[in-house]
Amino acid sequence: MAQTKRKRRSKHRGNAAGTIEARGRTGRPPSPEEKKKQARVDARQKRLNTPPTWRSSLTRAGFAGVIMFGFLLLTTKNHNVVAALSFAVVALVLYIPAGYYLEVYLYRRRQRKNVSGG
Repeated sequence: MAQTKRKRRSKHRGNAAGTIEARGRTGRPPSPEEKKKQARVDARQKRLNTPPTWRSSLTRAGFAGVIMFGFLLLTTKNHNVVAALSFAVVALVLYIPAGYYLEVYLYRRRQRKNVSGG
């Protein structure tokens, strides 16, 4: 006689963004490693879905300016502090709006992608 009991197969389901996720194991609490992985994914989603701010672009540009100052100070012949500082300030002035508008562009593109479901 043919076997009538078949093993239940886990189904796939789509989430709100339209991606299909495997259901995974149900009925048991997630392990600490799984919790950490999920927390990491959630933190990334939160970071990517927050709109950019001028403060964040100022921080990023300040970091780049400090690195540029140090690099120029170490690589110039006479270790000219004034020249290195002036280049770092110019870079800071250019990097703040450039970084902000780049982040705005990338944020809007991500949001459009999420809304369209692609």
